[in-house]
Amino acid sequence: MTQLCSRWGKELDREKVWQEYPRPGMVRDSYYNLNGEWDCCISPDARVLPYAYDRKILVPFSPETVLSGIEEQLRPGKYLHYRKRFRLPAGFCRNRVLLHFGAVDQECEVFLNGTLLGGHKGGYLPFSFDVTDALREENELTLRVTDETEQSPHARGKQKLSKKGILSSLFYTPQSGIWQTVWMESVPETYIEWLKITPLYDEGAVKIRMRAGNVNPHACDCPEEAEENRQTAHITVMGENRIIAQAQTEPGRDCVIRLDGFRSWSPEDPFLYDVKIALGDDEVTSYFGMRKVSAGRDGNGILRFFLNNRPYFFNGLLDQGYWPESLMTPPTDEALVCDIRKQKELGYNTIRKHVKVESERFYYHCDRLGMLVWQDMPNGGGAYNMAFVAGIANFSDSIAREMSDSNYRRFKREDAAGRRQYCRDLTGMVKHLYNHPCIAVWVPFNEGWGQFDTARITEKLRGLDRTRLINQACGWFDQKGGDMYSIHNYRRGLTVTPQEDRVVALTEYGGYAYPVAGHMFSKRKFGYRHYASGAALTAGYRRLVEEEILPNVARGLSAAVYTQVSDIETEINGVMTYDREVVKIDPDTIRELNGALYRIFEECVRKDES
Repeated sequence: MTQLCSRWGKELDREKVWQEYPRPGMVRDSYYNLNGEWDCCISPDARVLPYAYDRKILVPFSPETVLSGIEEQLRPGKYLHYRKRFRLPAGFCRNRVLLHFGAVDQECEVFLNGTLLGGHKGGYLPFSFDVTDALREENELTLRVTDETEQSPHARGKQKLSKKGILSSLFYTPQSGIWQTVWMESVPETYIEWLKITPLYDEGAVKIRMRAGNVNPHACDCPEEAEENRQTAHITVMGENRIIAQAQTEPGRDCVIRLDGFRSWSPEDPFLYDVKIALGDDEVTSYFGMRKVSAGRDGNGILRFFLNNRPYFFNGLLDQGYWPESLMTPPTDEALVCDIRKQKELGYNTIRKHVKVESERFYYHCDRLGMLVWQDMPNGGGAYNMAFVAGIANFSDSIAREMSDSNYRRFKREDAAGRRQYCRDLTGMVKHLYNHPCIAVWVPFNEGWGQFDTARITEKLRGLDRTRLINQACGWFDQKGGDMYSIHNYRRGLTVTPQEDRVVALTEYGGYAYPVAGHMFSKRKFGYRHYASGAALTAGYRRLVEEEILPNVARGLSAAVYTQVSDIETEINGVMTYDREVVKIDPDTIRELNGALYRIFEECVRKDES
């Protein structure tokens, strides 16, 4: 194994690690960042004495990563202990203080000055605690973390402890512990806890609902008193540096605000409205985009995806979000931006965020730069039988599509508590990311990895969010629901047929491999078709698009997701190398083919007058 490092990792300022505001969708002027150097240790003991903290770790990088300074894996049965001593700046505390964690993998308990604040399960979602009553002038924050990866049913994405067999390259080094920003903010007694912003595109309006958190446990003992004390929230919508609209509302109620002559959001014009909400002594700023995602028939009666009531082709890359020096945590915010910008510069308009939930800054950058996102739910369940989930589908796509997912044992979902945790995580993911205009599609399951009760899960998703499309079962083990007929095709000879009830989408294809000397993680080389030079790879990519993608547009193909953004460990089928130093396919060729794809699509969706 060769340790690679991106230029952002090499230039990292260890004194200023991930200082950017972590929640761009709900910003306050109160912000205290806890990233940086913490004490840590890995121990077989659930409790540790103060002298047991024998190492320094750079948060928010997991101990398995180079940038953390540890480079040790947390194994099942072991505990990862963190300690951070801090003193809040003078004037920081108002009425209450909240402690936020972007993500901690997989399970943790959190203590402040010896007081148990609470715990959290699941490694991909944010959580927080009111820490006011436990605060002192000098503070000690500690965490106890466990992570069993595939030995537990929790969501784990592409992380895997044991990698054996030809398909083991599809899975990557597992990580654990804190891997997103840790931060604090101070709020008044009654504060804005949560926002839900829904663009009503056809009505020319936006719907805003807010929830107020009241941390005084006696504030609402009497319903009549609570009604009398109900505060009014003041909403101001801004666009192009001027006030567009103003309104008043109350927490827990929908406020519909008309936006006459509004400007749409799209990848071609990612226009965002700013919104300011004031509730008593609390004030937050947010933003939204006016856009609509739907399905409809084109001029020739073929079912297509629509964006803002016009046929739209989703053309993108599969994005796993891994980095050689820091795994799931990008080394810097700038690195995250550069990944998105590069894909946009190449002419893609969509990212399929594969079995991973990123920090909120990723979605914020997609919002402001103009990049659509298909969001996967990270997979969980038991250790998969790859001969079943991959072998059957590659042997016969039609057999896989007729197979029910009600057999929990077959799909490694026997654990009832794990299924319940999946549903909680799915709900949490949708609520967490709901306000981002970039998200167009939810993907609850991928290739049968921990798939179960798909029809029920789809209905649950519909209830959580009716403004987006659903790719019910990405690739195969199709349960005949959702909004798209999803195809994974890494073999030659693709011919699609329009479907009556769902849009046809090629949700994974390509995966062409080329090893670039000096930018390889390992001597092992996994890909679906191998090339010996950049020129040969570019020629193969051209043939693939010209022979299999472009002709199928007229047959109903309405989306294509190429595998993948970058190489990852032994999987070398990226458009870029793992360290992002080399674009392996000629950029001009990619841009040319993407341009041709959009032109052909526009011609195909017009009514055939002949």
